[in-house]
Amino acid sequence: MPDDAALTLFLPSERATARLGAWLAAALGPGDVLLLTGSIGAGKTHLCRALIRAALGRAEDVPSPTFTLVQTYDAAGYEIWHADLYRLTHPDEVLELGLEAAFATAVCLVEWPDRLGNLAPANAIRLTLRADGDGRQAEFLAPAHAPLLARLAQDWAQDV
Repeated sequence: MPDDAALTLFLPSERATARLGAWLAAALGPGDVLLLTGSIGAGKTHLCRALIRAALGRAEDVPSPTFTLVQTYDAAGYEIWHADLYRLTHPDEVLELGLEAAFATAVCLVEWPDRLGNLAPANAIRLTLRADGDGRQAEFLAPAHAPLLARLAQDWAQDV
């Protein structure tokens, strides 16, 4: 796999995680799927909240979809689907949520994507968040989105 298909960023604070979410809000569009992996408390929902609020352009109440499984938001000309699949036990349950159809038309943020099984889109952006001291590492893997990762790396380096 080419090196330009992967990127690791250090996020020293919750503010940096929110900044990454805002950057992604400006960069993603309908049909983009962000699969977020990491342990409980790694910052997946925090990043999603920041992304959603930035896309909406307002301080929206963004609850965790842990119990509702999916929350949807109307952004400028497209929907954002925020899914937390932690409680699912089989990939067939994803079909009942309508998430597979949303992959083509919405920006989809999926926490606990391992529950998707083979339903995970091949062109998805995979983001793993890991604790690193007081901050976290954000590890992107996105072979279909190498230009996006290159732009993110450049923008992130300029902001540091």
